[in-house]
Amino acid sequence: MVYLLMLAAGAGAVAVVLVLRLWMVLRTQDVSSRQSVSLLVVAGSGGHTTEILRLLEYLSSAYSPRHYVIADTDKMSTNKINGFELYQAERKPSNRATEYYIHRIPRSREVRQSWLSAVFTTLRSMLVSFPLTFRLKPDVVLCNGPGTCVPICLSALLLGILGIKKVIIVYVESICRVETLSMSGKILFHLSDYFIVQWPTLKEKYPKSVYLGRIV
Repeated sequence: MVYLLMLAAGAGAVAVVLVLRLWMVLRTQDVSSRQSVSLLVVAGSGGHTTEILRLLEYLSSAYSPRHYVIADTDKMSTNKINGFELYQAERKPSNRATEYYIHRIPRSREVRQSWLSAVFTTLRSMLVSFPLTFRLKPDVVLCNGPGTCVPICLSALLLGILGIKKVIIVYVESICRVETLSMSGKILFHLSDYFIVQWPTLKEKYPKSVYLGRIV
């Protein structure tokens, strides 16, 4: 119990540092001139994975390597990702096959898990996410709402705060979110570089978001 309280205190200290130094991070970095862009994609089980893969259909092979992060309890996403990448390689035989990898981290929150216990499971996920993000050092993080994306995005933000690398965070709110943001969206609205919504009602409530219509 003491160890858990120490973790919670440490997380609180990190949160304070993030808030105080967030505005000191350079939030503009041009990656368009590069020949390839390292992309870290956070996939959630079920609909989240389906939506994020539909979005990836529009990306060129320049977004390589692609690193997929899924929860360790996710039994479905691996097959979906492998099938998607195989289809993309067959669909574009003239292009170089995209290099991709799948990584697993502890799920930050299970369905119907209490919010109190989710604090500790999120901390556990964060402890795994930061070493992974530090090792990969992606150029861009792309996510659309699964709880797993929160520790990954915090880790990516921390890389910039520590002066290791500025990582661009792109959050696309799920198409099923018409009038309210998901819990992940409410958190990452303040931390992402580009926050994209798919319904005009959300754009009205969150003017700083980007509305492009339905994109998945």
